[in-house]
Amino acid sequence: MFRLSAWRLNRTLKNQSSLLADKQLLKPIQLLANALDLESISVNIYEIEPVNGLAAPDGKIFITRGFYNKFTSGEVTGNELASVIAHELGHVALGHTRRRMIDFSGQNALRMALGSILSRVLPGIGGIVANVLSNLLMARLSRADEFEADEYASALMIKSGIGVKPQISMFEKLEKLSGNNGNLQPAWLLSHPKTNKRIEKIQENVSKWDANK
Repeated sequence: MFRLSAWRLNRTLKNQSSLLADKQLLKPIQLLANALDLESISVNIYEIEPVNGLAAPDGKIFITRGFYNKFTSGEVTGNELASVIAHELGHVALGHTRRRMIDFSGQNALRMALGSILSRVLPGIGGIVANVLSNLLMARLSRADEFEADEYASALMIKSGIGVKPQISMFEKLEKLSGNNGNLQPAWLLSHPKTNKRIEKIQENVSKWDANK
């Protein structure tokens, strides 16, 4: 099921995207490539309006047309958008897609096992409770991945010479740009950590790295 979903996503992205060619935006992206000892980093524009960035199962990096439009309108800087790309590179480098495949299988197994047990204890609603519990577990694992990708992005932004200020300012803008009111929900229900927690973690990491110099 996971592989089928990944295949469908890759096909959709291929059919609805084009290669980013904006020279102004390619400059900070090239700094990331230099820090990774790569000749270049290919970034694609996914033709949908919601503000988002993503790493496809095959490792390709995408930003949405809506996100790119925020850059062209001046609401987001090139360095801020580069921090999003660095974050998605983190997902690829840290093998999060493969981990999600394993977690997906584990979630299904957990749901079936809990459903079988809870249906005996809670007839009629056992399956529903099992589904909620397994979804909470997946949300927690997803938040862990996001923190790891943030840390990777911070390290890469520092190595590239850009620094983490654009990463932090991007998070400060993100809720408004995306129209996401997720921070009004309990953190344990979110697949992404609360924005303020992500900023705090970035600042903690930088302080730790500075102290270890």
